[in-house]
Amino acid sequence: MSSRLVLLGSKGGPAIRPGGPWPTSSLLQIGGRTVVVDCGLGVTRGLTNASVALKTLDLIVITHLHSDHVLELGPLIHTAWTAGLSQPVRVFGPAGTRAYWQGFLQSMAFDIDIRIVDEGRPDLRALVEVIEFSEGEILSESGLTLSALRVDHPPVTDCFALRFDHAEGSVVFSSDTAYFPPLADFAKGADILVHEAMLAEGVDRLVARTGNGARLKEHLLASHSFAGEAAAIATAAGVGRLVLHHLIPADDPEISETDWIAATRKNWAGALTIAADGLVVKIADDSSV
Repeated sequence: MSSRLVLLGSKGGPAIRPGGPWPTSSLLQIGGRTVVVDCGLGVTRGLTNASVALKTLDLIVITHLHSDHVLELGPLIHTAWTAGLSQPVRVFGPAGTRAYWQGFLQSMAFDIDIRIVDEGRPDLRALVEVIEFSEGEILSESGLTLSALRVDHPPVTDCFALRFDHAEGSVVFSSDTAYFPPLADFAKGADILVHEAMLAEGVDRLVARTGNGARLKEHLLASHSFAGEAAAIATAAGVGRLVLHHLIPADDPEISETDWIAATRKNWAGALTIAADGLVVKIADDSSV
């Protein structure tokens, strides 16, 4: 298995619209490990489209508990279980992740119990370990190290950037965050920085389409980064490639990839990828596209 990053769902926010992209989730395959980062709606289909056998689920990491990052965590694991999952799965997430999982198990208790008896499946409740984390090193095993940095995503206080380090490469996920200069130090020298991005010219149209008016716009401006700010972080960190992800807006017909590139190039001259559902990014890739 060659190392790769697959952007399973590329849009920011929980809403989905006809013909549009899916909320945030990513697949990181590195060092022989299969890691799912965030579980927005559509993650299960995205993994199968990426040719991942669900029963091989190994490691899931949740950056924060906004629904566009965690809504399909339970359904993903349950569906993997119905597809033959019989090995342990570890879920790393911020405080509250364990309560989410317990609530999901309670909601599906009838189905789980009857499938154990009727289909001879192992007890799903015994297969999953939820580990709640804060800042610092989260995991170090088999040459893979995972670290977390608390970022600025008000009003959510437990929101974390993630850094994966392995001999095959280093990948950093910004998670959802306003412009946050300490992230540059956290991402220093990484091969890939996956950073959320927003375009100012699309915000008012997005707010008008979604509703909630001034309150939603206030949240977006206080809690997210513009593409140029993501570019500034990438430049300060000296990363190998910047991947714009969790795009806001991601489904505006008046905004094209060219607009994202133009906004980013003001502060970033290096290799650049604009996210799209299912897009594959090689971990060790020297091209400057």
